[in-house]
Amino acid sequence: MTNAEFIALHKTDDVRKIGLKKMPDGVDASFCMQQIEGWQLAQKKIPKWAETKGLLYPPRLSMEQCSSEKTALYKQQQVQRLVCDEMEEMVDLTGGFGIDFSYMAPLFQKAVYIERQEQLCRIAQHNFNLLGLYRAEIRNAEAENELPNIDKVSLIYADPARRNSAGRKVVFLNECQPDIVALQDELMKRAKLVMLKLSPMLDIQQALRQMNYVREVHVVSIDGECKELLLVMCHQELPLYYYCVNIAKTVQEIIVPEVWQNAVLCEKEKTFLYEPNASILKAGVQDALCEQFKVEKLHQFSHLYTSDKLIDDFPGRSFRILGKSDFSKQGLRGLLAGVKQANITVRNFPATVQELRKKLKLSEGGNIFLFATTMQDASHVLFRCEKVKNG
Repeated sequence: MTNAEFIALHKTDDVRKIGLKKMPDGVDASFCMQQIEGWQLAQKKIPKWAETKGLLYPPRLSMEQCSSEKTALYKQQQVQRLVCDEMEEMVDLTGGFGIDFSYMAPLFQKAVYIERQEQLCRIAQHNFNLLGLYRAEIRNAEAENELPNIDKVSLIYADPARRNSAGRKVVFLNECQPDIVALQDELMKRAKLVMLKLSPMLDIQQALRQMNYVREVHVVSIDGECKELLLVMCHQELPLYYYCVNIAKTVQEIIVPEVWQNAVLCEKEKTFLYEPNASILKAGVQDALCEQFKVEKLHQFSHLYTSDKLIDDFPGRSFRILGKSDFSKQGLRGLLAGVKQANITVRNFPATVQELRKKLKLSEGGNIFLFATTMQDASHVLFRCEKVKNG
């Protein structure tokens, strides 16, 4: 049996169980298991690639670190907007599995993929031909060594590795490989536009203090979970803008300038309650929602908002307030009469969700949403709500 025949026969099987079985003669067990696992991950993360027969998949770590199809498409759209009619040449300094490169490269007359791991370069060469990227130029090199060989290009893209030489995760931008902080001036000499993909765990304000040319910060979430942070750098002296994006059934995007008005604080809750999505909270621009969406904030540090009129396009989750209570036994008994399960959220509140669930003796789930928070007068309250739209 050939490797291809074995993969085709077992590609939907549990990889862990495959590893326990005796392999047929002629089958490379390690290679086949890597390909089966890679295809299974690709089905969820990059379904269009999974549909392409014959693609090769790298080890699991590279699959976990690569962009998803949805975020790659978002970056493609942003590059089209930013580079416009100057689509001459792009360079991906940290090619990896090549998802982002495959979406950006067709936009340009010339596209160069640079990757330090020889195995990934071989995989990219094989896959790009199957994907129709025949003009892609592949270079097996360290980004720092190859950067001086790059002439002035339209775009340099980089997704620096967030692991050190020992394989441990790093958080700070200057600890990534390559060190983008040290290379930033050289990058700007070589490109009209630079786009960096960074960890969603990164401290945005610290990154902005380290990087001198950032004009846009993009915080990208999928279904409410923050996935990527993008920094866009260029030579033009432009004001900084935050792009907060949540990709779900539709794409929610709000754009916030670096300076915005202070939050409007309310003395009492109104009819509806709002919780901003993860991208907005990560960017730290939630107070700009008061001006953009005419909502008021319950407390300076609670990050929950309210209005009398439903804001249909609010970027996050929206709820109708059904009741409110303090944390007295009598108050809670009235608010939670007949309630056995609920979804609990805490915002600016001196207890965790687990602690509160134990105190209230409620299981998780159902159609009731409880928000424990602090009001402007420093009182602790519990809101009982029903969801009015998906966020």
